[in-house]
Amino acid sequence: QVQLVESGGGLVQAGGSLRLSCAASGRTFSRYAMGWFRQAPGNERKFVAAISWSGGNPYYADSVKGRFTISRDNAKNTVYLQMNSLKPEDTAVYYCAATTKYYSGSYLGGYDYWGQGTQVTVSS
Repeated sequence: QVQLVESGGGLVQAGGSLRLSCAASGRTFSRYAMGWFRQAPGNERKFVAAISWSGGNPYYADSVKGRFTISRDNAKNTVYLQMNSLKPEDTAVYYCAATTKYYSGSYLGGYDYWGQGTQVTVSS
């Protein structure tokens, strides 16, 4: 079992930056691969980034590659999403997710646990 809590969302001007955090609790946290997704009003939830707790390269959606960076700090049981060069189309509720599988990448259905989400709004 794992519980996830996102934080760090807010309002930012286009071109600015935000750093989202996802704090995880639960046993065997180190075995969970993690992902970030986002959902705008009236839209489906879409993949943003993923990272394996056991290793492997971070993976990003094409829309954020080169601008966003996913990272982890296992000592703090926390995964981060550094968002730079933000655009108005990045506006969404951002969700942290964990999978008990080895790796789920961009596959939404592969994730078992979800946070409550944090709002990111980018003004033009």
